[in-house]
Amino acid sequence: MVSVLLIGMGKFGRTLGEKLLGMGDEVMIVDRNEDAINSLASKYTNALIANCMNEENLSAMDIPSFDVCVVAIGDDFQSSLEITSILKDLGAKKIISRATTEIQRKLLLRMGADEVIYPDMDIAEKLAVRLNSRNVINYIDIDADYSIFEISVPAKWVNRKLIDVNPRVKYGMNILTVKKGRQVIASLDGNYVFEAEDQIVVFGNTERILAFMNKTKK
Repeated sequence: MVSVLLIGMGKFGRTLGEKLLGMGDEVMIVDRNEDAINSLASKYTNALIANCMNEENLSAMDIPSFDVCVVAIGDDFQSSLEITSILKDLGAKKIISRATTEIQRKLLLRMGADEVIYPDMDIAEKLAVRLNSRNVINYIDIDADYSIFEISVPAKWVNRKLIDVNPRVKYGMNILTVKKGRQVIASLDGNYVFEAEDQIVVFGNTERILAFMNKTKK
């Protein structure tokens, strides 16, 4: 469980807040929109109507007591930038801020953000990957070069042993696990035989895996 200060209760902030609550986290929400806070207050540990560009307002929230401060504002970058800076000055342990462009990301990092997220861009990139690689079910970027993919098992792997497919050497993929419906096979040995309905979770170079998947037909 983590304690989170969530600033900005637009669509992204609401979705994030609901997910955090579902994981059992302690979440305090803040927005200057009275209607937004009043409609959500009963669900959260604490809720406050406040203009977070005012340093006194933020200072009263005991910023260092939160494990994470999330600046989820998406429609007012100036506010996001100033709030990020104030949070840093007030001793925030970790600041995650929202951006929509690379320039915004750089500025937010300079102003004290520990991490910058691109919700809209991330969704667009994942959709683009799925549209161009129909066997890709989901994926997570680890860094600029490497990702974890959940993919349908390639047809040419079906009824073959892992040791014979040898994906690490041939395709630069490390098989992390195999999913069979709700069953997860965490420990695989070389004699594992792939089946047609398998979903495999792999780690490797993003471009290399995508190139392989684009050549593969289910």
